[in-house]
Amino acid sequence: MSDNPKVLLVEGNQETRTIPELMKRNGVTWEVNNEPVVHIRGNEGYKNLVKPDVITTELNASGLSALGVVIDADNNPLGRWESIRNASRQSIPDIPKLLPEEGLIHTTSEGIKFGIWIMPDNKTEGMLETFLAYLISSEKEELWQFAQRATQEAKSKDAPFKDSHRDKANIYTWLAWQNPPGLQLHQAVMKKSILNSLHPNAQKFVTWFKNLYDLI
Repeated sequence: MSDNPKVLLVEGNQETRTIPELMKRNGVTWEVNNEPVVHIRGNEGYKNLVKPDVITTELNASGLSALGVVIDADNNPLGRWESIRNASRQSIPDIPKLLPEEGLIHTTSEGIKFGIWIMPDNKTEGMLETFLAYLISSEKEELWQFAQRATQEAKSKDAPFKDSHRDKANIYTWLAWQNPPGLQLHQAVMKKSILNSLHPNAQKFVTWFKNLYDLI
């Protein structure tokens, strides 16, 4: 547990590294007195995040003011919303039935702000990598389309990646062709020529994050 009053639960390490860089690029002062303004905690996968009592334990932490959850939709956005909502209802019985397109921000009976965002956009199949692909500038669209075709052709030649990981394969193919090639996701977010963190497609998530943690 962290003493930070603002906590974000995510599935894995990619989010713990990428989200801070995205926020810094969007004007958030990420560290104050050498401490992050939001403590981001990875959970080694979605199944661990929705285990009984995980969210309840976090909400009961002393001094907590805001708790957020960011998960991937994968191929079932509605199912993911229903499962994370059910995991939250143990502590938040009045959690809304529907996930707003702009992300959930709900104040609990204890006065804690509680938020949920399902990557990429609270309605579409996908994941963090899908969201990051939204940040490719229109000037690079031809190359991006070619990267996706190359991934598809590799799959037709028995490339072993799973269909459910196609968006991962697409974005890493794109990154392999950049200068420098093969940056990690959080590094790519730092380079506007590769992924534009100020892209309009990023702003709903950025606004949700800033509102949840009172960073505006």
